[in-house]
Amino acid sequence: MTASTPSPSTDTDLFGPFLFARGGTGQISRIAALVVAPEGLDIPEFRTDSGQPVLPELLATLYGRCYWRFEFELPANAGACYHFGSETYSVCTDFTGDLRIGFVSCNGQEDGDLDRPLEDRNALWIDLARQHQDRPFALLLHGGDQIYADGVWECHPGIIAWDKARRRQKLATAFTEDMRDAVLKFYLDHYLAIYGQPQISHMLARVPSLMMWDDHDIFDGWGSHKKWFQGSQVARGMFACARAAFCLMQLATSPDTGPKTLPAMVLDRDGRSLGWRVDYPGLSLIAPDLRSERTPNDIIGDHGWRDLPGALETIPDGNRILLMSSVPVIGPRLSLVEMFLHLLPSAQKYEDDLRDQWQSRWHRREWCRFLELLERIANDHDHEITLLSGEIHVATRGTFETAGKTLHQLVASGISHTAPPVMFARVLGLLAWIGDHPLPDRPTRLKPLPGRKGTYCAARNYLTLARKNERWDANWHLEGIGETPDLTI
Repeated sequence: MTASTPSPSTDTDLFGPFLFARGGTGQISRIAALVVAPEGLDIPEFRTDSGQPVLPELLATLYGRCYWRFEFELPANAGACYHFGSETYSVCTDFTGDLRIGFVSCNGQEDGDLDRPLEDRNALWIDLARQHQDRPFALLLHGGDQIYADGVWECHPGIIAWDKARRRQKLATAFTEDMRDAVLKFYLDHYLAIYGQPQISHMLARVPSLMMWDDHDIFDGWGSHKKWFQGSQVARGMFACARAAFCLMQLATSPDTGPKTLPAMVLDRDGRSLGWRVDYPGLSLIAPDLRSERTPNDIIGDHGWRDLPGALETIPDGNRILLMSSVPVIGPRLSLVEMFLHLLPSAQKYEDDLRDQWQSRWHRREWCRFLELLERIANDHDHEITLLSGEIHVATRGTFETAGKTLHQLVASGISHTAPPVMFARVLGLLAWIGDHPLPDRPTRLKPLPGRKGTYCAARNYLTLARKNERWDANWHLEGIGETPDLTI
């Protein structure tokens, strides 16, 4: 791995505001804004569009920086805005009629991410901003891998040595305070190095975000490695640091989570699982946490499974459900690949990548349980459900034919991750052609994007969703290719 050391900097070393959605009604939209500033710096005044000042809450002081949160409400109308210092930011807050939503994932890459010219790295962020200028987005959904933090393995001599050590030595090594400081600082610096890029910060200041993490927000394959590895003091300590950074930078909440500090949107009030649900008029968004409790044999975990069915069952009648699953719910037949790799010991290093997926043979029972839950909610509660996923660095779509409704899955990945070779997309397409139908008589199918021939499109991309006169359409924006025709979902 070639790592680049994150070095966040702006003209003033002040970062933000970064907006985070908290739900809303027909009258108001609830928003949190995160601002990160050097310790001791007087931050600019924050005011709503009515001119009323908003007082900040200090979430944390870490490594010379203060993490401030402003919680406020804006009226649900076309002219809503807020003021931060001398700047005024317009925000689309009306969810009662037509609206647009953006979806992005995989905002980085494993090697050399921060070495790329920003105009190239963030070309699709620039395009997304143009889209927002023409027809504003009400929400920006981030489906996982908001950062690629794999360089964490090089942030401290003890971490470097541990990574190279044998199993017995790994298990005997303690996670020291020095290691903790280096790891947590790395994560926080990396978030600021990404969020602080002008093409990204422009959107984060104007469109409220909803985020759910995936493995690269921790490190590659977290949750799918061997149990002894994940149970080691160092690995658990690194995860705890990644979780603290996630809470600050993706949930805009205190890293010391508990029932009194977690946002109301988080389902598990003890914070063992960080899945959430957010409601607006006619729309509910929900994201199970597929990393906090993940093991080689479980994806969601006990706390996640305890809360997810109830969260889905209590969604307001008539609401469209957008459900973010960081790894695609509908995918190719991976059991054949796993069986092949099992026969090739030299290829078993890829086992954790396959175990990450719902379609892995290790997760088949849980995959069926998840599909059955979605089927029940869609039909018994009469909800239209759309699944949104990233993770695989290509664009595709799929359908799940339940006993009564068709559920659409839309995969957009990645907005800045380099596109894989075309042959990779073709191999995935072959596996998709073979098919995988875990529930009898309710097939899951992968399909080409509108106007495309292959099942997978190997181009950088992002997704937009639009509701107009109660009809929902989806469009992929493909680098070098353009926008796909409408897909009615």
